[in-house]
Amino acid sequence: MEATAYLRGATLGASLIVPIGVQNAFVLQQGLRREHTGAIALTCALSDTILIIAGLLGLGDLISRAPELLRVVNYLGAAYLVWFSFQALRRAMHPQAMGDVHAMPAQALGKALLTTLTLTFLNPHVYLDTVVLLGTVGAREPGAGRMFFGAGAVSASFVWFFAIAFGAKALAPLLRKPMAWRCLDGAIGVGILFVAWNLVR
Repeated sequence: MEATAYLRGATLGASLIVPIGVQNAFVLQQGLRREHTGAIALTCALSDTILIIAGLLGLGDLISRAPELLRVVNYLGAAYLVWFSFQALRRAMHPQAMGDVHAMPAQALGKALLTTLTLTFLNPHVYLDTVVLLGTVGAREPGAGRMFFGAGAVSASFVWFFAIAFGAKALAPLLRKPMAWRCLDGAIGVGILFVAWNLVR
């Protein structure tokens, strides 16, 4: 029973975490630049762990019963997503090759981690996915199954973030041309705008 609950948690967690979003895009970008890779991946995974545990302890049920709070979070998140999208689209207009990106001044660890935390906790989808959905589904597991369900979801988060952070190096040959960066940043910018629109419509 414990193994089944763990597998359910890992499967649902992966299905919610893997789709490329703002947080994943930033981790991938930093992985390509090979800048604070491990610290950023660990921060993302630990943040998910905190949110998943909070959801399993009942925070998800509380949020689902407070539509006004959820609406405020949606608008704050949408505003930040628009700003982030603008930055990505501006980079798409002036793309850089991999060599130029590595020549850019290094970002301080503190600033990189602050950006990571901001992209994580100001994104309403993080709460809807990890706290509300995972918390609600995990709460249905009987006995110790809830703990194993949470462990599975947390494991999926750790595996995913470290995989894209360190696996980004394999994509480096594909991103040596400015046009590749134009396509990546353009896709990220448009995708994020679409997410922001869905949050406030």
